[in-house]
Amino acid sequence: MFRDITTLLKDGEAFRYSVDKMVESCRGKKIDAVLGAEARGFIYGAVIAYKLGVGFIPVRKPGKLPYKTCETSYELEYGKNILQMHLDAVNKGDKILIVDDLAATGGTARAKAKLVEDMGGEVAGFCFLIELEFLKPREVLKGYDIFSLIKYDSE
Repeated sequence: MFRDITTLLKDGEAFRYSVDKMVESCRGKKIDAVLGAEARGFIYGAVIAYKLGVGFIPVRKPGKLPYKTCETSYELEYGKNILQMHLDAVNKGDKILIVDDLAATGGTARAKAKLVEDMGGEVAGFCFLIELEFLKPREVLKGYDIFSLIKYDSE
């Protein structure tokens, strides 16, 4: 089942509430930047970075970023995918919050963490709008701080 967030995004009050709750979960953490992957990770990630007063790091599919990039590949149920980030996006010791709309199996989120860690950064945590608990993303993301606003425990 696909969990569509477009109706939430269209509703200004609901969108504001979800962003405010996600930002609230980050208060008190040392965060140098927020990382989000296209496309819905851009929506939440950029707004949360703005609200926290930190920079935003875009992660994209190959060939979409204009500067030199580093990349990581990861397995999907139906094949492989690659994510890229600018080489200068993360400095050694930077604490990066990874934001996305959905945590399903955790594979894509783990790939984003690998990009950060390969550049010498630290993952300050993950912040998701929705978590599909029945797919057990926390097993793949074991050891990381994880916040999810909405959780589904079954399909």
